[in-house]
Amino acid sequence: MTDTTQWIPVALSTSIEPGTSAGTKVHGDEYVVWRDDRGKPHVWEDRCPHRGMRLSFGFVRGDQIACLYHGWRYDSAGQCRLIPAHPDLDVPKTIKVPTFAVAEAGGLIWASQSQDADPKTVPDLPDNLFSVRSLYVDAPLDGCRDHLAEVTPPDMEPAELTALSPLCLQRTAAGSMLVIAFQPLSPDRTALHILVSASADSQTRAHLAIWATGLRFSLENSFARVA
Repeated sequence: MTDTTQWIPVALSTSIEPGTSAGTKVHGDEYVVWRDDRGKPHVWEDRCPHRGMRLSFGFVRGDQIACLYHGWRYDSAGQCRLIPAHPDLDVPKTIKVPTFAVAEAGGLIWASQSQDADPKTVPDLPDNLFSVRSLYVDAPLDGCRDHLAEVTPPDMEPAELTALSPLCLQRTAAGSMLVIAFQPLSPDRTALHILVSASADSQTRAHLAIWATGLRFSLENSFARVA
């Protein structure tokens, strides 16, 4: 993450169920997004301090996540609490996974490198948005954002996109709201998390899902021509 105060969308809320984890990237760095059994989201560096195994390959138990390799277990603050090979060991406080500030709003999980990031600065979105899908596109973020300003999704009248933040665009037309949040995976790869207002009917949602599939190809082809 480059701007430590910036909130970056790292997953659709619906894509991370309680007790599960998933790996992702931001600016080329690897992160694990996971929920404890109570549903609270966490975003950490995706690396066990022991042997560097990705924690996203591990398993969640209660409010802790354990590494798949040797079972080292970490609490919700990233502190190692158990080393199975030495169960009676008082684990040193230095064995800790770097963690990031997390907020959940508008059907998205957001992360910031700054632990002091203000959750009130997360884009103001309704909580009842419906997840359409996440797209993983081989195209830079700026190119994706510029391209989307020129297209009109199905079942929506032409309308300007409103920038709620540098990483979140909103289009409102005919009583429906479309939200596209951008996750910079790397300089040439971007994730687009697409949501629509809950008031959109099932036909509109289906059309948007199909449109999103074609959108990935148009974005990648547009970037290839420019490159």
